[in-house]
Amino acid sequence: MLLDQRRGNILELIESKGFVSLQELVDHLGVSESTLRRDLEHLDRIGQIRRTRGGAAYVGESLTAFDERRHRASVEKQSIGRAAADLIQSGETIILDGGTTTLEVARNLAGKSLQVVTNSLPICNQLVSVSTIELIYLGGYLYPKTGVALGSLTIEALKQIHARRVVMGVGGITEAGLFNQNSLLVDTERQMLEAADELIVVADSGKFGHSELVHLCSLKQVARMVVDSGLPTEWQTRIREAGIDLVIAESGSRDA
Repeated sequence: MLLDQRRGNILELIESKGFVSLQELVDHLGVSESTLRRDLEHLDRIGQIRRTRGGAAYVGESLTAFDERRHRASVEKQSIGRAAADLIQSGETIILDGGTTTLEVARNLAGKSLQVVTNSLPICNQLVSVSTIELIYLGGYLYPKTGVALGSLTIEALKQIHARRVVMGVGGITEAGLFNQNSLLVDTERQMLEAADELIVVADSGKFGHSELVHLCSLKQVARMVVDSGLPTEWQTRIREAGIDLVIAESGSRDA
């Protein structure tokens, strides 16, 4: 079993039960106590669990299941997807991060001649039959709730990639920057930022004004944001004052 896969399985088990003893992990995974202790130390260090005497308790915030998230703010996400796709020109190489809003971007790329790099199986399924798109899938530990590849193998693959833009969704946005819900996800997204010249953030207005478990980057690293028309005026002002090109996506329209 690969390192990232094993640690993902440990996290899944602890998350589902709240607390798991070391012996339960040994019985469930069939690996040594010393190996599991190192894994638990790592997960404790990145803030997903808390080690306790004889086991570990879950303290992190999980990635919400993909099918659950895709129905939240669906109309807004569709309009954001159309507007973000309009920013992408034929001939570009882009990275599409996994997520429900970036999936809406993918739905609107038909007809463009592109290289698309992604760690998302739902996005791959959406684009695999589009003849004008050359699809590059990033391997790694596949997070079962979302169909997104994460971890060291994904990061190593990204080190071989250079793209014009990365299109990324986030879990929260404050004046301190961008946040997401999972440390393994954020580590992978940071490498995406290294691999691309420009960051486009796609986010519905409900993401603004609150943080999540892990800080991803500052607002200074964002070139553009595509949001729905429900974003309050004060947040529109803050984003523009941060030097970000703000695109307001109108529902039901293809015009940004």
